[in-house]
Amino acid sequence: MLLKVCGMTRQRDADRAAQAGADMCGFIFAPRSPRYLSPEGAAMIRTGSMLRVGVFTGQNAVEIRRAADAARMDFIQLHGAQSTSCARALGAERIIRVIWPERYTSATDFQRDLDELAASCAFFLVDAGISGGGSGRACMADVLRRAVFPRPWLLAGGVSPDNAAGLLQACAPARPAGLDCNSALEDRPGCKNADKLRALATLKLL
Repeated sequence: MLLKVCGMTRQRDADRAAQAGADMCGFIFAPRSPRYLSPEGAAMIRTGSMLRVGVFTGQNAVEIRRAADAARMDFIQLHGAQSTSCARALGAERIIRVIWPERYTSATDFQRDLDELAASCAFFLVDAGISGGGSGRACMADVLRRAVFPRPWLLAGGVSPDNAAGLLQACAPARPAGLDCNSALEDRPGCKNADKLRALATLKLL
C-alpha cells in the first residue's frame, strides 16, 4: 500500500511522515489554497527517500514545468482542467491525474474518461466532491466501485489512520494502490498533527 501525505508546509512534518513510512509527499502550488507553498519554499524542505509531488490547479504546462523543476518534483499532480496534451508535454510517466467520481451519474461515462486519460498519466488520484480538494470528506461514489482502472490509483478524501480500513472496504471490489492523506491529519491547514503522522505507520499494513 503506497502512502502519500499531501499539503506539506513544514520540515518537521516531512520528517515525521518519512519516519512513519510515507512513500510520497505533496506540495500544493495553488495560490488560493491555505496549504500553498512557493516552489522555492518547497525546495528547501528535505524529504529523504519520499517521492516529491507538486499539486497544480490552473497553471499551464510552461508554468508547471518551471515550478516543478524549481521545487525538485518527481511527480506532477494535475488537480485542474489541464488537457491531455498538457500532461503529455510534461511527461505522462510523471503525471498523477485527479478525477472526481461524484461528477458522474453513469459508470459508463466514468470508465470512458478513465480509459481516455490513461495514456497521459502514470497514476489516478480519486478525490471526493466534484472539484477542488482538501475537503476532508470521503469519496463514496457508486461508479467508483464498478470501475476498472487502467492505471494504479490513490484514494483521497478524508483519509486517516482511523478510517482507512473502512474506506478501503467501501471501495470493494475496486482496490487502490495507495492512500492520500491530507486534511484529516491536521490541526489546522498546512500544520500536521504529530500523533496522527506517527499513526500513519499502521496504514502500511492494510
